[in-house]
Amino acid sequence: MTNRERAMNILRRKPADRMPAVHFGYWPELLSEWARQGKIPAELAEGNYDGSEKDKELDRLIGWDFNWSNTRGPNMGLSPGFETKTLEVLPDGSRRVQSRTGVIERVKPGITSIPSEDDYILKDREGFEEQYLPKMRFTPDRVDTEYFRSFNETRPKDVPVGLFLGSVLGQIRDMTSVIGMSYLLYDEDEELFADIVDAYAEMQYRCVKAVLETGAKFDFGHYWEDICFKNGPLLSPEMFDSLCAKHYKKRNDLCREYGIDVISLDCDGVTEKLLPTWFENGVNTMFPIEVGVWGDQFGPARKKFGDGMLGVGGMDKTALRRDKAAVDAEIERMKRLSAMGGFIPCPDHRLMPGTKFELVQYYAEEIKKIRL
Repeated sequence: MTNRERAMNILRRKPADRMPAVHFGYWPELLSEWARQGKIPAELAEGNYDGSEKDKELDRLIGWDFNWSNTRGPNMGLSPGFETKTLEVLPDGSRRVQSRTGVIERVKPGITSIPSEDDYILKDREGFEEQYLPKMRFTPDRVDTEYFRSFNETRPKDVPVGLFLGSVLGQIRDMTSVIGMSYLLYDEDEELFADIVDAYAEMQYRCVKAVLETGAKFDFGHYWEDICFKNGPLLSPEMFDSLCAKHYKKRNDLCREYGIDVISLDCDGVTEKLLPTWFENGVNTMFPIEVGVWGDQFGPARKKFGDGMLGVGGMDKTALRRDKAAVDAEIERMKRLSAMGGFIPCPDHRLMPGTKFELVQYYAEEIKKIRL
């Protein structure tokens, strides 16, 4: 069987010869670390990204079957984005930078993680209508129709490829900042925030529709959200449902009209309270199912929502920084979750510095031994 057949059969509860060894990429610092240790060639640590030729070469070295983060899609962000520019250099060497989303970030030297947010442009209706709404409109050039018309002939045949469905709220959070979103929702202008969500969602729906109308075929649909943290969502579940449920349903109904029956969503943190909105409106696959300090999220979700709830992820990646016993314990847990069906183990986010190369090799080899 190909890895595409294995993965999609498992998620569709059909026979598969074995479990694929799936991952979700790396922190750049880890690849540099492995290169210094002589574990990988130095050139593989530079310019690596999901699905690149360097990423595939790392798969061969380590023993992975493929990187789950393998999607294609139209341009569904702000178009054009704001100019990226440094506004101020601070005494400690950090910089205040205006990002492409219009948020002012504090970027610290030598740090590649998420920058802190200092300020933001999208504060009121005037800022939305004058500076953001023109960048949110649908235009035909957002979709490379020639590329998608030939997609079925040129796409990889041996691994699953998803259609990127955009982001109903996560990318808007990137435009307002977490603080700005909170003010708009709770203290200032909930109606304005709803208008922002609706305008952005309508553009993304039209983009997805334009791609599907080319005849391009995909194995799954995929959203990116990241609107939860270690204690739960960044807004109330009731407000989230009111703002976003209709947009998920509209987009997911469209996907199913075109034969896409597996729809996943990437959201970090504790997602439990938002799962009803996602699941009841057509999202059926959790990813990457972070373990964090709170433990297994997939088992309880399957118990609550039934066999229709699928999953990719859920493996505590920190075990790969410790020892073989810790990895063996995670593998046993993955076997138990896999036995439920409709679940593919995957480290629960990008592998971070301190991850041990030999333990990753061992994990990938052992996962392939899982039989269903």
